[in-house]
Amino acid sequence: MFNNSLALRLRADVPVGVSLSGGIDSSSIVAALIEDFKLTDLNTFSAVYGKNEPTDESEFIDEFRNSVKNMHFTSPDADTFYNDFEDFIDAHNEPVPDIGPYVQFKVMELASKHVTVTLDGQGADEQLAGYHYFFGSYYIELIKQLKFRKLIEENIWYYKKHKSFNALRYFVYYLFPASIQNIISKNLFPSVAKSFFKANTANWKINKMLYNPKSLNESLVQHFEYKLEHLLRWEDLNSMHFSIESRVPFLDYKLVEATLSTPSYQKIRNGETKVILRDALKDILPSKITNRKDKKGFSNPRDKWFRSEKFQHYIIELINSDSFKSRGYFNSTIANKQYRKHLEGKIDISKEIWKWINLEIWFRKFID
Repeated sequence: MFNNSLALRLRADVPVGVSLSGGIDSSSIVAALIEDFKLTDLNTFSAVYGKNEPTDESEFIDEFRNSVKNMHFTSPDADTFYNDFEDFIDAHNEPVPDIGPYVQFKVMELASKHVTVTLDGQGADEQLAGYHYFFGSYYIELIKQLKFRKLIEENIWYYKKHKSFNALRYFVYYLFPASIQNIISKNLFPSVAKSFFKANTANWKINKMLYNPKSLNESLVQHFEYKLEHLLRWEDLNSMHFSIESRVPFLDYKLVEATLSTPSYQKIRNGETKVILRDALKDILPSKITNRKDKKGFSNPRDKWFRSEKFQHYIIELINSDSFKSRGYFNSTIANKQYRKHLEGKIDISKEIWKWINLEIWFRKFID
């Protein structure tokens, strides 16, 4: 079914390429095109940051060095982001909560110089439980089915493979009522103004829509309904900004219906995600990628970017501006304290810093 979806999306009178991140989803597309479709002149497009950078995925992308003829790379950094971010905000027309879409923006810019159509791995995480918080949804399901032994075994497997208790943390988080979840979420972003939070808590539906699962499959359907549409819109805006048509083979409706209807153990088993995909492609995927345990997505060294000299001056001026202070969304005093800690390397609040910049510049461009 996966190959049928690929065959359909290869139909084009123009050059087709693949956005290759090094993760299992985009790598599955590349591996199938090479092994099953015998494409010898494939173009791939990747973002890299240097071998010593924790967010870099070159070691996985390089698994295809000997089989992909045309590999193209872009290396976003603090300077490119500083020069691009207003154009990026223009392209999206609305606030975007993280910098990941910017990396995709740069990949599409690169691709536009070589092809007209790209294939992308979007959607696999939502249909095959790729995010680690889906373990929490699965554990809820096991509890309701009274499969306590299986729950304990899965926790043991998870810790063995990931050396982390994150799955258990997500599980406990889901057990809390929405009011407690809201308080926890609030504490993740301390610079958000208390008055704004208090005024909008009653209307906050994210936890109810995404983080109140009754089973793993229900959680996946919730993500199709309430989260995936945002990811697809960002991809569409990024690609079309550079006149690229981006196609998503994992979201062929037949494949989606088939994978969502499979039992949970075919998606999560023995501490691993996307089990059915790993099993299906293990003979053609490089083992280094098949056996990956981490999950990065469009990761980037944003924490370092916001410590650069250019951004230091820019951010300090922005969070102390009259417009930033008067909007009522963030507390400027707390923002200053948090940013100083970030500059000193004591904390990483780069995701929060981007919210300050993105929301303020969006307001200036589109509302003011």
